[in-house]
Amino acid sequence: MQGATMTTFVNDKVIVVTGAAGGFGRMISVKAADLGAKLVCGDIDADGLETTLAKIRAQGREAEGLTTDVTSLEQMKALASLAVERFGRIDVMINNAGVMPLAFWADHAAASALWGRCVDINIKGVMNGVIAVHDQMIAQGRGHVINISSIYGNFPVAGAGIYGATKAAVNFLSESLRVESQGRIKVTTIRPTGVPATGLGGGIVNPAAIVGILGQNAGPYLATMAAMAAGEAPPDQSDSASIALAALDPGFIADAVIHAIAKPWGVSIGDITIRASGDGYIL
Repeated sequence: MQGATMTTFVNDKVIVVTGAAGGFGRMISVKAADLGAKLVCGDIDADGLETTLAKIRAQGREAEGLTTDVTSLEQMKALASLAVERFGRIDVMINNAGVMPLAFWADHAAASALWGRCVDINIKGVMNGVIAVHDQMIAQGRGHVINISSIYGNFPVAGAGIYGATKAAVNFLSESLRVESQGRIKVTTIRPTGVPATGLGGGIVNPAAIVGILGQNAGPYLATMAAMAAGEAPPDQSDSASIALAALDPGFIADAVIHAIAKPWGVSIGDITIRASGDGYIL
């Protein structure tokens, strides 16, 4: 798609983004604003949220923000209400907020509280996001919900019992909304692979739990990641122009979200998985 056409379909859309204080959420917000969208950003991190808003406004674009805990339906409704009050509608809702407390079942003493929070954010947060915008989108006659899932939701693996289950739930929530809302609400599920630079891995309880998604590739791929972190990996493994690229820059995931938004209302991108061509993930 040519840049001008992409701008046409994103320009002037009112987009609500959760988890907008950093990572994918900030990148999506800034990229969408650069294409002319009006952003309404929510996050529990007030300081990070202000940084995101400042970046958007520095581009001369419009943005509003509200400190929001996605586990609270009332706060999510307030975020949606802000969008309607400020811009008159909600075109796109991006349920991006999420946490990834990878751990084995044997780690339950250290992980159980974090697992509970993961269920609240990753499942209830998406549920609350859909509820908050559903009636408004139906009344408008159209809308678009984009839910950030993960390849972990594709199949159960060791070390991701809870996290993987939450992302499988996101897939179910997304598809049920699509079936119930055909011709009124478009639904897109984004399933990122491992993207080290987002900071999401900072919530991992037991680093060894990453083995489940790597399987037989665990040894070589972890060695590659260690070499990249030390600046000792071959240059082609960090070059997006190379087939050997070992890990994605998070900007490519944000680009996939923008790709889904930048379509005519009659065209819906259902699912997107984007990965580095040389990554070691088995899902």
